[in-house]
Formats: sequence, C-alpha cells, structure tokens
Amino acid sequence: MPQRFPRPRPLATALLLALPALALADETTQDHAHDAPRTLDAVRVTATPLRQGVEDLARPVEVLAGEDLDARKAGTLGETLERLPGVQSSSFGPGVGRPIIRGQDGARVRTLAGGIGSMDVSTVSVDHAVAIEPFLADQIEVLKGPAALLYGSGAIGGAVNVVDGRVPTAQAGRATSGRAEIRHGSAADESVAMARFDGDAGPLTLHFDGFYREAGDYRIPGFALSDHLVEEELEEGGDLDDLAFGRVPNTSLRTRGGAVGASWFGERAWFGAAASTYRSNYGIPPGAHAHHEEEEDGHEDDEHGHEEAAQVRIDLRQDRFDFRGGVTGVAGLRELNWRLVRSLYEHAEIEEGEIGTVFENTGTEARLELVQNEWAGWNGAFGLQYGHRDFSAVGEEAFVPPSVGRDLGLFTVQERQFGRFKLETGLRHDRVRVSPEGGASKRFSATSLALGGLWQLNDAVHLSLNLDRAERAPTAEELFSDGPHIATASYEIGDAGLDTERAFNAELGLHLHHGRFEGKLAVFRTRYDGFIYLADTGLEEDELPVRQWTQADARFTGWEAEARIELHEGASGLWQLRAFADAVDAELDGGERLPRIAPARIGLDLAWSLGGWRARLGAVRVAKQDEVAPNEEPTEGHTLVDAGLAWHWDTDAAGWELFLEGRNLTDREARSHTSYLKELAPLPGRNLMAGLRVSF
Repeated sequence: MPQRFPRPRPLATALLLALPALALADETTQDHAHDAPRTLDAVRVTATPLRQGVEDLARPVEVLAGEDLDARKAGTLGETLERLPGVQSSSFGPGVGRPIIRGQDGARVRTLAGGIGSMDVSTVSVDHAVAIEPFLADQIEVLKGPAALLYGSGAIGGAVNVVDGRVPTAQAGRATSGRAEIRHGSAADESVAMARFDGDAGPLTLHFDGFYREAGDYRIPGFALSDHLVEEELEEGGDLDDLAFGRVPNTSLRTRGGAVGASWFGERAWFGAAASTYRSNYGIPPGAHAHHEEEEDGHEDDEHGHEEAAQVRIDLRQDRFDFRGGVTGVAGLRELNWRLVRSLYEHAEIEEGEIGTVFENTGTEARLELVQNEWAGWNGAFGLQYGHRDFSAVGEEAFVPPSVGRDLGLFTVQERQFGRFKLETGLRHDRVRVSPEGGASKRFSATSLALGGLWQLNDAVHLSLNLDRAERAPTAEELFSDGPHIATASYEIGDAGLDTERAFNAELGLHLHHGRFEGKLAVFRTRYDGFIYLADTGLEEDELPVRQWTQADARFTGWEAEARIELHEGASGLWQLRAFADAVDAELDGGERLPRIAPARIGLDLAWSLGGWRARLGAVRVAKQDEVAPNEEPTEGHTLVDAGLAWHWDTDAAGWELFLEGRNLTDREARSHTSYLKELAPLPGRNLMAGLRVSF
C-alpha cells in the first residue's frame, strides 16, 4: 500500500480544538522555571521593507542562516533549501536545482539576490540554472505563499532571497574580517573553495569574494534509467552493458565567480556598488536532450533504432552590476532606500562540441522603498519597482521568439498593533507588457491584495491568519512558444490569448515557543482561476508530443509542520531534536492531477554539541507518489540518511572548523518526483564531504 500522511483538514480541526488549551499554557506552567518561554534570537528578514524579525511577521517566512546554513549548503539553491518544510528542488542534474515552494515552481517562484531578481533565464526552461551561488550567502530567506505584493506577479507562489552582502549595507566594524572554506566530496569528486573579505577604511566599507567548484560525473547505486525503462531497453534488444551504471554520464561541472563591492556611509546617507560575475559549465544527463539523428536514408543511426542521446553542455555567463543606497530622516520619512541592477546574461547550449542554441537576456531592474514614520499608529512603506528584459534565443532549440518585457509596479504595505493583535495589509498594482519580435504586444494588469493577522495569545503561543488575492501575468514562454522544447521532451505551443492568472490563498498558522520546545504548524489552500499549465493535445510533431499552454481552474492544498526540542543539557552536552513534515495536493477542478507534485515527507534530525564539538544524525522519509498526472510515471518512496561532525577551535586571529558530512549514507536509489529527469537520472548516491572553514 502507498504511504499516506495526514491530510490538511484533520490537522486544521486539531489545531482549532487545541487553541483554548494552548492559550492557557503560560498560566499552567508558571511553577516550573525551566519551562518559562525563552527569548529567541532575532533574525531580520531583509526581503521586507520594514526589516522585521521572523517572529514579528504574520507572513510565512523561513530564514536559513548560521550553522544550519553551513550544514545544508550545496551546489544549487534548491538543494540547499530542500530540508525546509514546504520547500523542494526541481533537480535537473547537479548543475540545476530551482526551489519549489508548496508545489509552485518556475515562473511562480522568484529568485532574488539582495532583494533584486536573479535576472537569468531559469524560468524559461527546467535545464537552465539559477545564477546565484549558495556558498556565498549570509542567509537565505524563503517567503512562502504569494509574495507578489512585494516582488510582482512572478512571485505569486513565493520568493527566495539570498543575502550575500556584496553591496555592504552596514560597516564591518573592523579593518579586516571574512571567511573562507574548502571542501571535497566523494560522490562526484567535487572540490569547492570560497573566500570572502570585508573591511572598513574610514567611511568606506570594502567587499571582495570569490568561489570555485569543480566536479565529475556523479556516482549512483545502480542504473541511471528507471527499472521500467531498463526493461523496455531489454525488450527492444538492448544490452545491459550499454546502459549507464554506477555513474550518470555527462554530469560534470565547473562553476566559478566573484565580486568586488564598496559602500560609503555618512551620518544620514549611504551609497554602495558592486560588480560580480558568474560562470558555469555543466552537463545535462543523457536522454534529457535526446534527438533523432537521421542519416541520408531517413533512419536513426543507432543500431537498434533508438534515440541518439546527444551530449549536451551548457556554458553560462552572467555579469551583474548592483547599486544601492539610502537616506534617513528625509521629507518626513523614516528612511528612503533604492536599488538598481544591470545584468548581462548569456548561455550557449553545446551539443557534441558545437553550439546549438544561444540564450541572451539583458535586464535592468530598479526598486524604490519609502519607509514612513508612524502615522496614527500605522507603520509601513510605499514602493515603486521597474523591470526591463530584452530576451533572445537563437538556434535549433529556440522555441521562444525574441521578446522585450517591461513591468512597472506600485505597492504599499501597512501594519498596526492592537494590543496583542497585529494587523498587516498590503496592495500592489503592476502593468506588464510583453512585445515579441515581429508580433503584436500583449499588455496585462495585475493587482494583488493581502490581509494578515498575528495574535499573541500569550508569550508562548502565536496564531496567524493570512488571506491573499494575487494575479500573475503570462510569461513570453507561455504566450509565444512554438517549437520543440527538448528539455521537456515536447513540442510546445503558446497561446497569445492567455489571460492573467488569479490566486486566492488562505493560510492558518500556529507558532509555539515554550521552554525547551518550539513548534510551527501551517495549513493552506490556494485556489487558482485560470491556472496556466502545459496540456497534452494527443498530437505529435517532430516525433514529440504536442503540448499547449492553456488555462483551467486549479487548487493547491497542503500543510507543513516543524518542531524543535532541547532533550537534555548537562555534562554529556546539549542534545536537540528537530522533526518536520509536509504534504501538498494539487489538481485541476476536473480532478486531473498536476505533474511533478512533491510527495509527502517526514524528517528527523538529532543534534549534539559539547565544547568545540558538534554532531548531527538525520533521516528523511519521502513517501511514494502515485497520484500523478496523465502520462506521468509514479515514483517509489525512499529514505535518505545524513550525518555530520565538526570540531571548532579559536586562535588569537581566527576561528577554525574542521567538518565531515555524509549524505545518503545508506547509498539508496532515490528519484525525485519533482524532476523532469526522474526516469533518467536518480539523485546522487553516498557522498562523504570533508572540509575546513575559517572566519576572522
């Protein structure tokens, strides 16, 4: 029988029934001093204009920082975040992994660096990487649910903001500070090195960073193809010796980059700038870009008549220029902040040593935030955001025509405290225009509204409720696609008649922090009017199934939970336990399942620390996913076991840390249901990583 985890409705009922007892928690435990509510470390969320702490927001936000971030850093943004409740990765080999938030991905989840879009082409195709390096992050902020209010229609499903400090926003406080790390992993013979330096020179604060990653083809515990594809190969006369086993071919990569930045700080104003570059050359697993190579007689050149798996690599380059500044106490405002980014992006898809398709994206994005002084008890901010995107694709896989996109958004967020209750409201309006080469422009208006409440029932129990109405304008890919899209193994056809997509979201959340215990629980439901998706037509073109972008009503329902507890603190050290679980269900109104929806998960992590020593042991159980879309294969469940050990010591000049980490220690075959490659390439097998960190 397939594994099942609790559905949202019983959880919501249990939550409501538990509230009266929870509200009295502080009254019934006052006699136990060790159970008193603790003051949690304040983690500031820079993705919001008011720069508030996580505990002060009704909106669902997760922040990965400090030791937790060190333990989870990986080669892609999605893989780094995939142990957070409600977050998965759309893996397309080791070079590509975009975050999926509560079942939403692609053009519905915006990736940001320093509060401004990554400005790559990762939403155009699933084999395109996000041009952000997780190893350089100070912290990573995940805005769950509709974030269109702050970041436009492309964030209707959420946003991920990577805070990297490349433009310093505050002085370092010393002449020289920084950190560096080297590590080596066994699964792909991967080597990683990074270094960062910050320092003050009078009113100037300087920043330098650089990183390098190189890896070979990654190891797996069995065949690259799934069991049923292996059987098909044998039935068609194939030979097992010809199938990839033990490693996934053409998955090597080399990524490098760096930045220089500086900021000047005056008494009431500051200004900063940074120039950065990102380079990545990575392979796509065989079969993801399969072509039918024909000879003169029109037959495929494989002796069994199978598809020829082209060796495809992507050579990516982005040069980015960031400018930021702010002024305090001007024109009756608490502060005025602005950001401007210019990005030059290009990547070439190289097939068998020859350039097949070149994607280019030249973009500009500007953002102005005006934070008001308190007025009649209200705190808040107004903002203006502008974006310009000049996109082109040239080559045999250029399934999207060149286009120019422009968007202009005006927004406000406001909040007011009423005793133990805080009200949060927001409004945003966007005007979007997409102009294809040689075609008529399409114009859209998108309006988003948000209403949230945060009740502090007592010092230990917080209850939140969020209601959102958000809109998303169709992308150029959804409007104008017309050609073979090899990454999705389909012939894609856009629809210039698509309308804006509307989402109505409701979420109920509970947060407990009492004594040694902290817990979070959330249930949510998002109803889409005119959900945009690729529909199978039943036709074929160029030996590929024809899929057309179309609209239908859909709904996403889910829940997520997380708990942390200090089990013991004494002579044996500090022992802590973390548990999390999540599930999401997504279908069209007609009952048809949507593809690549993550199965339910449950995970446990046991952590120990004593003096300079730190260790952890964890496991995640991913359930079987058999509630699949038409023509989609189910995936089996799997359990992944991780562990880590670190030793920290300090010298007069620096803090040092040796670490050893292991992932998938039992070397289990695991296929991610959220990946287009689940039938062609499993996740990496056992991976042991050793390294050294230093901070000064």
